[in-house]
This record gives sequence, C-alpha cells and structure tokens, in this order.
Amino acid sequence: MTSNIKYASDYSLMELMAATMAREFRDMETAFVGIGPPLIAAMVAKFTDAPNMTIAVEGGAVGSSPRRLLTCIADSTIDERAYACLPMWRLFSDQQRGFFDVGLIGAAQIDKYGNLNTTALGGYPRCQVRVAGSGGGNDIGSSVGRLLIMMRQEKRRFVERVDYLTTPGFLDGGDSRQKAGLLGGGPSAVITDMGVFRFDPQTREMYLAACHPGLEADTIKYNVSFDLKIASDVSVTEAPTQEQVDIMRALDPFGLYLGTGRSAMADPEKGFDFYMEILDKSYETMETLFSKMGK
Repeated sequence: MTSNIKYASDYSLMELMAATMAREFRDMETAFVGIGPPLIAAMVAKFTDAPNMTIAVEGGAVGSSPRRLLTCIADSTIDERAYACLPMWRLFSDQQRGFFDVGLIGAAQIDKYGNLNTTALGGYPRCQVRVAGSGGGNDIGSSVGRLLIMMRQEKRRFVERVDYLTTPGFLDGGDSRQKAGLLGGGPSAVITDMGVFRFDPQTREMYLAACHPGLEADTIKYNVSFDLKIASDVSVTEAPTQEQVDIMRALDPFGLYLGTGRSAMADPEKGFDFYMEILDKSYETMETLFSKMGK
C-alpha cells in the first residue's frame, strides 16, 4: 500500500527533533509544556495529529489559541483566546493532583534512570556551574502522567548519576519511584540531537530506541557516560513531514527557537524592534493556522 505522507527533504536537526517530539503527543490530552522548542513541538502536534490537545504553560494560560509567536510563558500573547488564565499556584495545584497527561521539559544533565539536573553541575553546594534551577521541572516530573524530555546530547550531560537531583525520573530504577509515592508515571521518551531514548518497563533503565539519520548506534553510545543499552530492533528516526516543517517555519519564521534568531534578540540596539517585528509578522500566519482548525 502506497503512503500518502510527503516527507521533507530539506530540514534542520532542530526541526527533526521538534517533529519527532510532536509525534509523542496524543489527541485529547492535557499537556504541560515549556517555552521554546518544546512549545513549538506541542503546537506542531496540535496543528497535525492532536488537534484536540489542550496545552498549558507555567504562566497560567490553559488552552490558548494565540495569534502571535509565543516568546514567553507569561506575556499577554500566550493568554489570547485561552480557556482559562489561572494563578500559577492553581495551575501547579491541578498539575500536582494528576490532571495533566503529559509534560515536556529540558535538562542540563540526565542519568540512566531519567533523573534530571537543572540546578548545579559538579556537585552541590560547591558546584562548578550553577544552572537555571527547577522552575516547574520538579512538579512536572513528579506528577504528570508521562514525562517527555528534550535536550542536547553530550557525554558530560548523559551521566551515570546526576550531580544534583532536580527532577525525579525513576530514581534508583525498578519500583523505586512508586515506593517514593510519586504520582506521575515517570519519563517516557528522551529526544536529543542524536536519537530517541526510552526506558525498560522492568529495570526502568534508559535504552537507545532510534538513531537520527546518518548516525550509528556506536556513535551515540560513545556520547553517553554510562553503559547504554541498545534496542535489538533499533530503528532510524522518521523524517519530518513537509507539513510539519512548513508549520514549524510558519511558527518560527525568524529562527528564534529552531535557528539562529536569538542573536538578534540579544542585540541591545535591535532586540526590541526585532521582538515587535516578530509579533507583527506572526499574526497573519497564526490566524491562518488556527482558522483552518475552526478556532
């Protein structure tokens, strides 16, 4: 049977990551996501395979249908046409009660059981590098039905044991997460710039499930500090569809999240004007995308 799917022939590595992550979302779910590439991935899912997914962000907006590119978790653009704009305490209270099916976050470090570090590299409190901190990461990882993780892959980031436990994964493996009384189901997938990782249902240890095009399993294993398990049927990551790429480029025309646009935002002489240009030019695009969905 011939497939009608049209795959893109021209796409970036970040677009591949975002498209791969978009396929992890399911229709009718409630999703708690962060800003940047995670939100781009969630929006791609909503415009393709999961049109009835409800997206919530840390600033309190639930189910928004914005007509501007989302550049912050708490600016007015993200509240546009939302089902609700809640105080942060209320949103996290609902999340801690298990009302969110899936969450998507990033990390500076991850270990073989999916525990995450976004606090301190090199030990604590006398760390070598202080990172951003938990934000909502601990709450999300502790309580959502399943956790998705999106991050760059380097040997120093994929470690035997995280330097600081910011967000719990499967703790010590096996049933240790359940014994700790954590509500959520734990990590489901880790998507990096090299491949897709999942977790053994018994040991809860991470394994390589798919390699991105052009990469071999041995190359990916070299970029991990622990003894990475490899699936017997390890596959090649599915390429983005042309529709996914078109949507990503419509959502992020300046490459703010999936390209090099952040350099312009950081320029003190151009930053504000560039930001306003983003908001102005994204309106028509976002209006078109949501109108196709009847929103």
